[in-house]
Formats: sequence, C-alpha cells, structure tokens
Amino acid sequence: MKVIQCWDDGLVSDLRLIEILSRYRAKATFCLNPGLYREERSFGWISEGREVWRLSIHELSTVYEKFEICSHSMTHPCLTDLSGEALDWEIKASRDLLEEIFRKPILGFCYPFNAYNNEVIRSVRCAGYRWARGGQSEERIYPPTDPFRFNPHCHFLDPEFRQKYDRAKENEEVFFFWGHSYELTSKAMWEDFEKRIEGISSDMATEWAFVNDLFI
Repeated sequence: MKVIQCWDDGLVSDLRLIEILSRYRAKATFCLNPGLYREERSFGWISEGREVWRLSIHELSTVYEKFEICSHSMTHPCLTDLSGEALDWEIKASRDLLEEIFRKPILGFCYPFNAYNNEVIRSVRCAGYRWARGGQSEERIYPPTDPFRFNPHCHFLDPEFRQKYDRAKENEEVFFFWGHSYELTSKAMWEDFEKRIEGISSDMATEWAFVNDLFI
C-alpha cells in the first residue's frame, strides 16, 4: 500500500516536521501559498494562543527541496467567493510563481478551506494542474472518480487514524492523511507523531509516495 501525506500553508513549524520526515525517509507533499511569503519570516495568525509564522520566500526552495510541492492558491481565499478573473489569478499565478521558485512542474492543487465548485474545478483544469485535493474525509479514495475531487482518508489527528490506516491496508492501494504542522502543540504530540511516522516507515506492507505518483 502507498501512503501519502499533505501538509498545508508553508509554516516555520514545518522545519521540525521535515526533520522527522527526513529521519524516516517519509515522502510528503507541501501545499504552499506563494503570494503570502515575504522577504523575512512573517506573522500569520494566532492559534490556541500561539503565534503561527510563515517562512520567508527565500527559504522555500531549500526547506522543501526533497519534497513534492502543491499550490494552495496565491493568498488562501475562499475560492468560491471570487470573481472569474480573481479566481483564475489565484490558481494560475500561484502555479507560475511556485514553478519559478522550485524550477520544476507544479501538478497539484489544494482547495483553501475545502471550498470548491464546478467553476473552481474548471479554473484548476484550465491552469494545467493534473489533480486537486480537498479536506473532506472519505472511506474509499482511490482511484478517485475525478482527480480534481481527490479527498484524504483523514486528518492526522483523527482519533480513528490507526483504524482507518489498517482498513486501507486490508482493502485499498492507498492511504492518505493531511494536516498543518502548527497543530502539533506539545512535546507529547510531537513524540507521538514521530512514533507514527516511524511505524509507517517500518511497515513492510507499505511505502511512502508522492501524490503525483498516483496521477502521472
């Protein structure tokens, strides 16, 4: 079984996450908003009383060098609220800028706030992406009926994560989870997460994969 994971928003806390992933040679896809990065690291928002910071634009190519990159739009708006011109800019300009930063094709898109409709999907297709993911959990995900409506099995903090992983291993070709690194808020959570990554990496019945591996 292939195991894929997506992490959203391109945050300073991804540095610690990547240390763990690299330790166990775990592949991952990072979904980035290139229009939000600045010359220096910048404040994003407050989550549960903690500051969440974004990386600087100059760090991106080095930090994510060994990982797959996915567009998460330019500025993370609710895409279904936008005019056609603004929608197309959020989707196409983000791909163009990410390809300029990383010097490689950007084939995947992640819908901010899991908000999309037929018009959003049309724009994503026209911009040249090959797949797009939401955040709605589904039991059976692969092969998807539509590669532009590709949803994960669960969030990484789902209390049924292990059960869903085991069911996927018995019945499917792929297991897919997602999250944000800022959601790891304590030493215990980081330790538990590392044990999970180590366990998947040592499972001889599974292999880490990038999302692109499923669609090219």
